[in-house]
Amino acid sequence: MASPASADNHPAGQMAGPEVDEGALAGLARELADAARTGVPVRQLSKRFPRLTVTDAYRIQRISLEERVSAGARIAGHKVGLTSAAMQEQMGIDEPDSGVILTSMVAASGAGLRSADFMNPRIETEIAFRLRRDLAEPSDLATARSAVGEVFLAFEVLDTVFANWDITLVDSIADNAACAGVITSSPVPFDPAWDLAAEQIRAEADGETVATGQGRDILGDPLKALAWLTHRLPALGTTLRAGDIVLAGSVHASLPLTPGTHFRATSTRLPAVHLHVL
Repeated sequence: MASPASADNHPAGQMAGPEVDEGALAGLARELADAARTGVPVRQLSKRFPRLTVTDAYRIQRISLEERVSAGARIAGHKVGLTSAAMQEQMGIDEPDSGVILTSMVAASGAGLRSADFMNPRIETEIAFRLRRDLAEPSDLATARSAVGEVFLAFEVLDTVFANWDITLVDSIADNAACAGVITSSPVPFDPAWDLAAEQIRAEADGETVATGQGRDILGDPLKALAWLTHRLPALGTTLRAGDIVLAGSVHASLPLTPGTHFRATSTRLPAVHLHVL
């Protein structure tokens, strides 16, 4: 099989399906990591290898994660993406995906981020959870609900190493579901009787409302994103653990992370979250 570095000169089918060897996928993982390190974008994998599968993309993501953990990174939790109709329509994708949150990606409300530290940054407002116990196997909604210890608002900073946001599900997954940063508000204890679907959320930029949404925009109930994740992760060789944070997905289409902007999001019952873009 052609190495990833020379794959542009070979038929896309050579990179297709479950027979793609680990060495080729590791080469693609290194290519994406090099793009993130240098700031030089790469062409979408889906355009170069149109038969690359979702399974292959998660394997690329996993290889990247293992290399980062080997270098000292620590896992803080997971994000579920593309859970709202607004985000699926914006990205032209019709199913959720997931990525990994590292401790180095997480900052508290009020933090300042340099837009120059990213390649194509955008921002979303999300409902997020911290687990009080493990979810070690595929779980139903009630079981997922019972595992949540805290709930909070969060901003997710999206970024991509690809030349633009014209990406497919495969591209998103391989690039860690575009997760580049998380800003967390103050957590509050979660009451299992809480109807998070009814939570009303407003995002502001420099005091002006730029997006609104509600909890039910996330798969009808943000907790469904958590339950979905318990079914996805075992196939990737991992599970959810007590203390993990989980981003359930955005309630609105993503917004440009514009330099000099102060972003703020509020909801019905959750503390506000702030972010200064430097």
